[in-house]
Amino acid sequence: MIALLLFGSFFLFLGLGIPVAFALGLSAVVTLVTTDGVQVLDVVPSVMFPSMSSGTLLAIPFFVLAGIVMQYTGISQRLVDLAFLIFGRFSHGLAAVTIISAFFFSAISGSGPATVAAIGAILIPALVRNGYQKKHAVSLVAASGSMGIVVPPSIAFIIFAVVAAEFGSISISRLFIAGIVPGIIMAAAFFIAALFVPRVRELAGLPVKAKTGAEAVAGSASAGASESGSVGSGPGSAGNGGSGDGAAAGRTQLLTTNGKAASASSGSVGSGVGSVDPTATVDVDGGFGEVLTALVKAIPGLLIPVIILGGIYGGIFTPTEAGAVASVYALVVGVFVYRELSWKDLPKVFLESGVSTAVIMFIVGVASLFSYVITVEGVADRISTAVLGVTDNKYLILAAITIILLIVGAFVDAISAFYLFIPILVPILIGVGVDMTTIGVFMTVNLAIGLFTPPVGLNLYVGAGIGKVRLEEVVRGIMPFLICAIIALLLITYIPAISNWLPDLLGVG
Repeated sequence: MIALLLFGSFFLFLGLGIPVAFALGLSAVVTLVTTDGVQVLDVVPSVMFPSMSSGTLLAIPFFVLAGIVMQYTGISQRLVDLAFLIFGRFSHGLAAVTIISAFFFSAISGSGPATVAAIGAILIPALVRNGYQKKHAVSLVAASGSMGIVVPPSIAFIIFAVVAAEFGSISISRLFIAGIVPGIIMAAAFFIAALFVPRVRELAGLPVKAKTGAEAVAGSASAGASESGSVGSGPGSAGNGGSGDGAAAGRTQLLTTNGKAASASSGSVGSGVGSVDPTATVDVDGGFGEVLTALVKAIPGLLIPVIILGGIYGGIFTPTEAGAVASVYALVVGVFVYRELSWKDLPKVFLESGVSTAVIMFIVGVASLFSYVITVEGVADRISTAVLGVTDNKYLILAAITIILLIVGAFVDAISAFYLFIPILVPILIGVGVDMTTIGVFMTVNLAIGLFTPPVGLNLYVGAGIGKVRLEEVVRGIMPFLICAIIALLLITYIPAISNWLPDLLGVG
């Protein structure tokens, strides 16, 4: 009865359009008042405040600050430039550029939506000009951004370690290292999905190939199609019929067939010698010197995950201290190295990071209250007993939990879902012999997929907003990436070595 009241009121509030955080808090309060009376409300602040003031969670505002600073310093642009020069010359190279850029920015931001926002403004217009339909361009970026909560440093892993601590010993350091291989597997899955996404020339029965500089000068026709199938052409231009070019936000860096940069703003690309054929694979002729230059420019950003993971693994600092080091390093890089962050920008940066942190901590507070009700009212024990009474087959239980989390992840953010389900699911999984590392990674990857699962996947909304495309169109383009991601999830779930191999190899406990 109590479980029905708690979860029933929660989903009722969600159905009424109340935000998830408030729905969690209200349903917990309703259940407490109904079962124990109004006088029990004095427990609310005593539960919420300690959960938000945990020393371990202090890492979150630091990592949030580091990620926001890096968004302001153009690190995403430099990562994309480097990836373009290395991979842009290959077939489907731009898809690889998108996924690799997302992977590395995930290792900086620790957030899925932040990763989509950082690389989407650059890569969604570039993908469209390279012949991808806009729905697939946005879908690829939204899916790739989900790696933000799997690739370390991950805010989700920090939350899992804190909430699951009462059920078994698990360190944030081990979870961080454990997320690397699953993150690589997710990246590979997204690239495989991109191989099955047709580009507009392929839809028209034409080969996708790179134009040479001579062809561009001669004004060879470039075919561009909007999502409705209309085709536009022009001599050496990068116009892409329909609404395909309207996705650029700010300055987008594209590479010409001669390896030089062509500025694009508000979706337009200058026509003329060396302009990129919107339906051709990006052809980068820049030599080793240009690649080396791009690498040097990207090194300050690439060093952030090295500093974080190297410092934690080397025992130099804790994950919380790593967050502080990362944020200070990011500020130094932004102000003194890249010089794209001025002193007058700092109040805006600190305000944005403060608001983002406040949102996360409020969710932590109300979700911890919900988790408290689940524990003290014995909801978790009753559900665990009921499940194990039906079956104790580990593989069937993992399959059932996977389905539950995939559904929940489509409606609820990872932080809320952890507080909702860790008290219920972790004892069940431990009872059938699943280790804590595998549980942490498997649950996080589940909820990462939820970030781009309709109807409420947050990454879809962020990508659709950047790409200026209706959400319904993005939903129609997400299926190849969703299917490949679920296959990757099944591998991670049923092969524990994927999560445990690297931390065991490095001796991270």
